[in-house]
Amino acid sequence: MRTALLLLFFIAGTIAHSQNAPPPSSPGDSLINVDILGSRKLELRKVNDSTQLKILAGNVRLRQGTALFNCDSCVINDNTKTFEAWGSVHINDSDTTHVYASHLQYLIDKRVAFLDGGVRLTDGKGTLTTPDLEYDMNTNLGIYKHGGKVINKKTTLVSQEGWYYSDLHDVYFKNKVFLTDPAYTITTDSLLYNTQTQLTRFISRTFIKDSSGRTIETREGFYDLARGKAEFGQRPVIHDGKLTIIGNRVAFNDSTGQSQATGNVVIIDSAQGTTILAGEVLRDNKNERMLATRKPLMIIKQNEDSIYITADTLFSARLSDLYKKDSLLKDTLKGTKVVSINSKDSTNRYLEAYRNVRIFSDSLQAASDSLFYSFRDSTFRLYQRPIVWAKESQITGDTIYVVTKNKKADRMKVFQNSFMINKVANELYNQVSSTRLDAFFREGNIDSVRASGFASCIYYIQDEDSAFTGINESRSDLMDIYFVEKELNKVVFRSAVTGTIWPIRQKSPTEMRLPGFQWLDGRRPKTRFELFE
Repeated sequence: MRTALLLLFFIAGTIAHSQNAPPPSSPGDSLINVDILGSRKLELRKVNDSTQLKILAGNVRLRQGTALFNCDSCVINDNTKTFEAWGSVHINDSDTTHVYASHLQYLIDKRVAFLDGGVRLTDGKGTLTTPDLEYDMNTNLGIYKHGGKVINKKTTLVSQEGWYYSDLHDVYFKNKVFLTDPAYTITTDSLLYNTQTQLTRFISRTFIKDSSGRTIETREGFYDLARGKAEFGQRPVIHDGKLTIIGNRVAFNDSTGQSQATGNVVIIDSAQGTTILAGEVLRDNKNERMLATRKPLMIIKQNEDSIYITADTLFSARLSDLYKKDSLLKDTLKGTKVVSINSKDSTNRYLEAYRNVRIFSDSLQAASDSLFYSFRDSTFRLYQRPIVWAKESQITGDTIYVVTKNKKADRMKVFQNSFMINKVANELYNQVSSTRLDAFFREGNIDSVRASGFASCIYYIQDEDSAFTGINESRSDLMDIYFVEKELNKVVFRSAVTGTIWPIRQKSPTEMRLPGFQWLDGRRPKTRFELFE
């Protein structure tokens, strides 16, 4: 009986001593020693000469440095510098990180915890749940390798493995990573995520899908989920409805609707049948506007004869927006019923090209300083020194409209200083000049031309064997020119005519030139590969 009383007093004294113990003599001791702050029951059990266990049960509270431990029961082994805890385990690491589990093994000297049984870790922002966790108290790093889930506000991330840096609020997810959010889902193999900033970084092949259905495939970059900002590298591929965007680097801001793609950019619009290649493309997604620079090229796809357009700058936007702002455009596009266009109509677009405009297709080529193209009326409007080439014919004027039908040239309108040249042979040119010129096409080739207003012509007369017999130099206010198999066949004067038919030997080719004659074949792109030359 006396022995039992002495043991009870010893246990009570040990608990009281641990609860009222003075602070350690040095900072180093506080990081190594584990102090018992409280327990309903304490038992000292000697295993051998070198090992004594402290067995605690009931509302156990321990401390090591700034870290607090709570559990239902615990065994401390001073010899091995370890302790093991069971039931309602809670680690409070400097009030910045809290870890919960049903079982804990702790290396006192190394300050490393091994937890299992419904493990939960929180840094005040995100919460990690996992079957088991290794937690380093020195670096505040939690590691799981058997599956884990992090929930941060409305964002959930799961993976097979993870490294949780609680001080930095960073989590490195690895192996079958899947992120779900009301606005996005992300599938990848490796991902870095910050629970405080909600910044996600990608370091391996990643697939992203947002609530609008847009998908992104990338290998490198970041996504700021809180602010809707993102940047992707290593040629990401973005599918946005009928639009596909590829570039060396793509950045966008969903809050403003602005995006930028740089480096060998490719934008494919399947609704319009167009492809844009450029060094840089800026897009206003909310207003569906786009600006392409650094050698931009637009391809209007056709079955057999695609149209290639280049310029220093290409700009495209909704035609209905331009129509509302520009009263002059209402007159230009009169009769096209632009105002009734559905905002989702694929023809509700226009293209503007500035400086060094060049166009190439197999049947028609052109050059000008600027261009306006309406997808609604399929008309190219060329301004400032425009030139159009069709087979062996060259057409110039102050302004040229090329109207297409089924994506082929259908007719052409040339305003002021109209001039058409048709090359017959070396240094031999049929020529027509007038105030206004209208050309009509058949199967992409010039079929007939009407010249009106002070019309003049020079054309070479040939016999049935195609031998040149004379030169017709005439003037009339209105004349029609007809082509057969892409060559000038005859000229019909529709009003009073004056002129001369010269014998073929009486005039040299260089003499037979109308005022303003310029053969500009050197500016003509012969193939699509010459567009930037």
